[in-house]
Amino acid sequence: MSAPSHAPRSQLIAAFAAVYLVWGSTYLAIRVAVETIPPFFMAATRFAVSGALLYGFLWLTKNIRPTAKQWRDNTIVGGFLMLGGNGLVCWAEQTVPSGIATLLVSAGPFAVVLLDWAIHAADPQKKRGSRPTLPVWAGLALGFTGLALLVGPDIARGTGGLNFLNVGALIAATWLWSAGSLYGRYASEPAEPFTASAIQMVAGSGWLFLASLLAGEPATLTLAAFTPKAVGAWLYLTMIGSLVGFTAFVWLMKHSTPAKVYTYTYVNPIVAVFLGWLILHETVNSRTFVASAVIIAGVAIITISKTLKPAAAPAKS
Repeated sequence: MSAPSHAPRSQLIAAFAAVYLVWGSTYLAIRVAVETIPPFFMAATRFAVSGALLYGFLWLTKNIRPTAKQWRDNTIVGGFLMLGGNGLVCWAEQTVPSGIATLLVSAGPFAVVLLDWAIHAADPQKKRGSRPTLPVWAGLALGFTGLALLVGPDIARGTGGLNFLNVGALIAATWLWSAGSLYGRYASEPAEPFTASAIQMVAGSGWLFLASLLAGEPATLTLAAFTPKAVGAWLYLTMIGSLVGFTAFVWLMKHSTPAKVYTYTYVNPIVAVFLGWLILHETVNSRTFVASAVIIAGVAIITISKTLKPAAAPAKS
């Protein structure tokens, strides 16, 4: 079983920093943007612009010519990631605070480890997927313990804008995002990572525009929705969240293992909670600090594990 493609340590550090810090801040930006802009429309226009910019740049500088199969596979992945993952998060964040939303989607590592294990079990030749090692399970358990400590009391009281629908949407988003990521990782004819990223954003914007239309958002859209604050958040999501954060994620799915890449879902909540405290003046107490320390410990266990078995196929998610 072969390892993921090797990459310079400095590039790995920069890419992990992007998905840890940039994506941690995007939940706050989403919350601000969907206060006035309809969620699916907001996400659709964001990915349409960022995807077109990246695709155009690659077309002109790299002379990319994706095959029909690469377009098909990445259109499927774009549906899972952009509509199923990001779209549902945007919809839920109309009522759920950004920090809580980030914490709920932190179930991502659990989903990706289980799905990757299922892929490994279903593959007769055992060339795809991987079995979780004991350190990975320990890190996941520790991470979820921290998450339960951080949000458990609020969820039990039903406070913080949480209800069955938006919590269910956020949980579904984690599984759909994980499924799409692994589908792209094991594609038989993977595109170069940045090309795949561009196609996924362009195709994903199409899925999101369709969802926006079906949800009746165009009928409710007014010029007043585009406040300076909302437009600023949209620009940040488009230029930084997508072009920097998402492309870093796609690159990491080629050069690292799924379990390690998905440790970003433990760090993102800490970033989001801090930004919520700093910008939205959300409450941060001793429980927050203790839980954050537990979560970071879980990240460390997964990241430094030397016995983690990587997946065999290169990624193009």
